[in-house]
Amino acid sequence: MRRPLSSPKSSVAVHRHGAPTSAAARLSFVVSLSFAFCALNGNAARCEDRPPVFSWVGMYMGASLGGAVPLHAGERLQATSGFGAPAFDLYPSGVTRPGVTVGVQAGYNWQRGPFVWGFETDLSLLDGRRGPTGAYLTSPAYPAPPVFTLSSNSSANFFASIRGRVGYAWDRSLFYLTGGVAAGGARGPATLALGAGGPDAIFYAPGSVSSRMKYAIGAGFEYAFADNWSARAEYLFLNQSLNTQVFDNGESFIYVSRIRNENHLLRFGINYHFGDDNRIPGSIEYGSLQSGRNGHNGGNGHNGGKGESADTHDAPELYSVHGQTTHVAQGYPRFRALYDGPNSFPSGGKANVGSTTNLFLGLRLWEGAAVYLNPEIDQGYGLANSVGAAAYVNSAVAKVGRAAPYMRFQRYFLRQIIGLDEEGERERDPDQGSRSEVLESTQNQISGKVDKNRIVVTLGKFAVGDVFDDNVYAHDPTTGFLNFAFNTMGAFDYAADAWGYTYGLAAEWKQDWWTARGGVFQLPTTPNGFDIEPQIFRQFMGVVEFEARYDLFDQPGAIKFLAYGDNGYISKIDDVIRYAYLAGDFPPRFDTARGRAVKTGGGINIKQQIVPNLGFFLRASMADGRYETVAYTDVDRQLSMGVVAAGAFWGRDDDEIGVAGALGGLHGDRVRYFGLGGTSVYIGDGALSYAGEKNMEAYYKIGFGKNIDATFDYQLLVNPAHNSARGPINIFGLRLRAAF
Repeated sequence: MRRPLSSPKSSVAVHRHGAPTSAAARLSFVVSLSFAFCALNGNAARCEDRPPVFSWVGMYMGASLGGAVPLHAGERLQATSGFGAPAFDLYPSGVTRPGVTVGVQAGYNWQRGPFVWGFETDLSLLDGRRGPTGAYLTSPAYPAPPVFTLSSNSSANFFASIRGRVGYAWDRSLFYLTGGVAAGGARGPATLALGAGGPDAIFYAPGSVSSRMKYAIGAGFEYAFADNWSARAEYLFLNQSLNTQVFDNGESFIYVSRIRNENHLLRFGINYHFGDDNRIPGSIEYGSLQSGRNGHNGGNGHNGGKGESADTHDAPELYSVHGQTTHVAQGYPRFRALYDGPNSFPSGGKANVGSTTNLFLGLRLWEGAAVYLNPEIDQGYGLANSVGAAAYVNSAVAKVGRAAPYMRFQRYFLRQIIGLDEEGERERDPDQGSRSEVLESTQNQISGKVDKNRIVVTLGKFAVGDVFDDNVYAHDPTTGFLNFAFNTMGAFDYAADAWGYTYGLAAEWKQDWWTARGGVFQLPTTPNGFDIEPQIFRQFMGVVEFEARYDLFDQPGAIKFLAYGDNGYISKIDDVIRYAYLAGDFPPRFDTARGRAVKTGGGINIKQQIVPNLGFFLRASMADGRYETVAYTDVDRQLSMGVVAAGAFWGRDDDEIGVAGALGGLHGDRVRYFGLGGTSVYIGDGALSYAGEKNMEAYYKIGFGKNIDATFDYQLLVNPAHNSARGPINIFGLRLRAAF
């Protein structure tokens, strides 16, 4: 499971924006120059009536309405395994038809002269795309019976996309081309019954899948009819790939349905442009305020949350737009192994490449409140398809690997900050100790002044690690350590889908030297499943954390205490093993004994600055190992620690080096389960010679400025998957990252 790219918590960091951009001044100069030419030609009066040149720079949001025409409306169920002849093919009447599309979009533009470029993400309903449902006649050549029925569950009648845009602006008009990765269009589970539907005549199919990239390409025209408003007409060719469903009756007879989901779209929309100024109209400017880094968002090196003065004169931001792309290549040579299993690192050696690309969009709604959206494109695979070690070696890429790029909305949430300082305290002289802090403009955070003492409430879809178990020295796998063991507590079995996100509510109460946090989050429908439980509180996790901040020998530090409980349908491992012996069903499987249970655990998390630009971290955690892994990884107890040094030590401010080690182990019931050949999320070698897993990682990050870096990474795994019969494994990695 990939850890979050960046914590969207309301961490505090120094606001380092310089002077506002000069785009408006340049445009004003162009307008003035144009007016001068008109005046020289004797047309000054007519020039005065001409509307000013429109700037497309900045964030915009809007809505669209249009129509869609499918290219392929036919249906065919191809008889494959067990049938042996095309005469058994079935042709239900196609139900896909032209329909309406309605949706919303948001994006950001840059502009230089008449050339405009940027990106846009959108989400739209797409009517008329669904699987056939009803009774149909077979073809005259079909041997028997003459009738079949289909029952299709709801399909994903939507499309979403992340697209680049490039265009040419003329006065208040913009002509543009656009293209990018899309999502949606999958079909839901379906049932096929032949004739009267005897035991062997009922076929079940899960939702459709595709290994091909979904994409949207097109062009459009946009016209700015007011200072902040524009209207557009847009054409898109939408390819939602080749949807494949496999119908199986359990007796080796199979039908395959393949639908090419392609559509022509024509839609009309309206956009509101926030502009390139990005400041709240009418807001006052503020000067030097006390600030500091808390978490890993921005800041000036690893100062461990130590406050520092920032001299800034910017008004609060209206919106926040950031992006990041991370590419990781990892590989290892042949290593000693007595055997390989279903969830093992192949002992002959392996290499894989994976990447993630994210946009971080935020918009201020009212005082203290903002809404955030994070679309993401994933591609490639984690090493050995994300199996082989309990402390897995790559938390920067998605566990769900695919050869083609695919898109998801990973986060969408609302955050409300409630200040607790009295009005008089807010106005204290900064030289005597300000009662305010300035949040930096960074990923999932909008710059602005907030009270030091405050309550922060986050509601929506996000990662548990965005709020809990943060550590400035080891938390973000896109910039620091890659291994699971160092980015979170190994025994913190937190709620999440297969990508690391879930729906939940978290609250933080921050005071001068302490912070208390609490949250409730939905568990996956089945442990380690792709889908999140839709019914609130049917399966959920509760978590609490208390943080205390202090100075040790004049160096800042913090200690956190965390406890959690997973309440859902979870297997008790002893029951799983007992069932395997009673039924003679080996290897044992977790899905044979799931029932209502509560799995508990907790740990401590310490960060400590040793000297400026050098810090130490430690995490220790333990969970109730009598139960299966719910959503994270196969660790019941773990201790990890390490040191991180900023490059200012040796004259390279953007470089960083880190070294860390970890020890992990399993409960006795889990040792028995894996010894019988059982598998779990990340491990399962088919047998087990138990020994605690040991991990070491070292990296050196070379920074090419603040937003581009390359990291060389080395990891040593001893007893991978808690198995002394395999390893050790030497893993070498290269991570490339760029951000804005």
